[in-house]
Amino acid sequence: MPAGTQGGRRRLYLDFDGYFAAVEEQAAPALHGRPVAVLPYPGARTCVISANAAAKRHGVGTGTAVDEARRRCPGIALVGQRPDLYVRVQRRIAHAVNAELPIDAVCSVDELCCVLGARDVAEDVGRRIKARLRAEVGPRVTCSMGVAPSRWLAKVASAMDKPDGLTVLDALPGRLLSLDLGDLPGVGARVRARLHRAGIDTVSALWNARPRALRAVWGSVHRERLWYALHGHDVGPLRTRRGSIGHGRVLPPEARSAEAARPWVRLLAVKAARRLRREGWSAQRLGLAVERLRAPPWQGTAALDRVNDDRTCLAALGRLWAALVADGAGGGLYRVQVWLDRLVAVHGAQGELFARTGPARERAQALGAAVDALNARYGRTVVGFGHCGDASGAAAGYAGAKIAYGRIPDLE
Repeated sequence: MPAGTQGGRRRLYLDFDGYFAAVEEQAAPALHGRPVAVLPYPGARTCVISANAAAKRHGVGTGTAVDEARRRCPGIALVGQRPDLYVRVQRRIAHAVNAELPIDAVCSVDELCCVLGARDVAEDVGRRIKARLRAEVGPRVTCSMGVAPSRWLAKVASAMDKPDGLTVLDALPGRLLSLDLGDLPGVGARVRARLHRAGIDTVSALWNARPRALRAVWGSVHRERLWYALHGHDVGPLRTRRGSIGHGRVLPPEARSAEAARPWVRLLAVKAARRLRREGWSAQRLGLAVERLRAPPWQGTAALDRVNDDRTCLAALGRLWAALVADGAGGGLYRVQVWLDRLVAVHGAQGELFARTGPARERAQALGAAVDALNARYGRTVVGFGHCGDASGAAAGYAGAKIAYGRIPDLE
């Protein structure tokens, strides 16, 4: 079990307000001061995936349907996502923050955590960081800050005064008792229901609970960590092993047939294979799933022989796509997803006695390495296998890095 905070250090957590929409507003002078919402792609009729502060004042937020967003805020600017822009701005943000206080962890594309020194005054450090961000990134991109004995509590504090606020949690439990259980990270609907069944329906009741009682609620030690985190112990994230690498996309209306969607799924498979190589994995299975409008979903998998090259993955995808069409599931497509799983580390993996190796496999690996080197050199996809579309918008449209809340997408 955690032994509490290390040396009494405090964490400063930065959570950027409506980050993607705020970046879009900052990047376009015509949007300054206007309500802005980001959509999965230009003209999407789905829902908002990010809204700036002005849009939120009109009741538009993540998950708001596009038609409802227009109804609530007639003058709202609806723009398609540009994740490459968000990644570049995130790097500028990290540089600015690091100049004032070393970054301890990049928690997501729009969240950072730092460790305050023993003599640092939280409010002074916060003001300096905000001033530097205004100067180096722009005044439209704001962040809410929280200071507490642990990263988890500092994240909780950062949500207490939005937007552009700064909340310091020193004396515990203090302001924590005014929160709702749903305000705590990791307490979703199902977790909350379990707590209620155990007679814990307020943050105060959770604070006063016995940690072993929480272990009994879930039958594991995992949620007992929640009690320690609430009490200021730096429990740290649980270590997990990479299980799969994949990409998915909601298709635009013009790409919802089997023929029109095929370049999209090919590009998603190539993206996944290239991530495999960059991260040092090979895969033993490729999966394809499609969601359809007014029809049941379709899913299939194909076995692979510990590979990570584009050509082999695309061949497996071709077999799955043919099966999808043969099953009559190629119409009314709404969302597609491709993933590679049953991963094996390329270096240090024990070889299989009857694994198929030889000149063909070696050529595929060498060809993949050459393609990666060319694409990395020119900063875009200049070489590929077959017609997948590219970052310029051909065929599959822009299918680069989608908004990723839990990781920083690679610019590649």
